[in-house]
Amino acid sequence: MDITDLQDAKPDSYRVTADELRQFIERFERLEQEKKDLADQQKEVMAEAKARGYDTRVMRKVIALRKREPDDIAEEEAVLEMYKEALGM
Repeated sequence: MDITDLQDAKPDSYRVTADELRQFIERFERLEQEKKDLADQQKEVMAEAKARGYDTRVMRKVIALRKREPDDIAEEEAVLEMYKEALGM
């Protein structure tokens, strides 16, 4: 029994064509490259901001906060204040 016999035994819905498989893999690889390019651009933006005197660590925190819901942020800040008070900070 060779590979063509195995492929013939499978229903059409399970057959894999080399071209289709190659297309999926190449699309995924292109997306990976785009993701890398975007990450490089983000690093460049942060390097430029740092060169201009901005605190990039704080900038990253602000970016993370902007992604969250205001109610969640307020709740976390209230708990943080309560903990700081409990520790006399």
